[in-house]
Amino acid sequence: MEAIERKLNYTFRDKLLLANALTHSSYANENRGHSCESNERLEFLGDSVLGFVVADALYRRESELPEGRMTRVRAQLVCEDSLRRVATELGLGSYIRLGRGEEHTGGRNRASILADAVEALIAAMFLDGGLEVARAFIERNILSALDKGDWLAFGDGKTELQELVQRKSGQTLSYELVSESGPDHNKTFRMRVLLNGEPIGSGEGRTKKEAEQSAARAALKELLK
Repeated sequence: MEAIERKLNYTFRDKLLLANALTHSSYANENRGHSCESNERLEFLGDSVLGFVVADALYRRESELPEGRMTRVRAQLVCEDSLRRVATELGLGSYIRLGRGEEHTGGRNRASILADAVEALIAAMFLDGGLEVARAFIERNILSALDKGDWLAFGDGKTELQELVQRKSGQTLSYELVSESGPDHNKTFRMRVLLNGEPIGSGEGRTKKEAEQSAARAALKELLK
């Protein structure tokens, strides 16, 4: 408990809330009758707290973003991949209580389990210490991606890039294959994106579509500097 509290930078008054936040349903089901509750209800609440705090931050900080783009940025910040990254950085997988089946099938590294645990922890902090405690955690671990542009690693980079360049008339985007390597069953593609015929970003992926998304995100990072 103390080790994970140090990582969260918060000490719980109600330790049971922390324990429940780190309890997967598989563990709770295997330990019925032991006052062991899973984190599913906390996850439900945490999802709403997280969505509100991120929406509030976007509204206050990004005054020029239209509603549609704020919606997409919020979705990228709170998506499973984003929350899995937070859980990985905190080493959360080591603290989650799992049933034997989940343990044996790699549950500690499963993205959905890690993301759910982050949402449950947000709810636990909210219930134990109030909104500002939960907000502080979200600011440190999730909203910090706004300043670094890390949110661009998630979501549809091609759509974001298209909308950005369309703010000026006469702009055209195109994608071209730079190279491909590896055997047929495990190829790596490198694509680049061009704005009015000039390269503005490149990226790699296991498919051409994946490489295009990577190139688009690289271009976005440059254009939004």
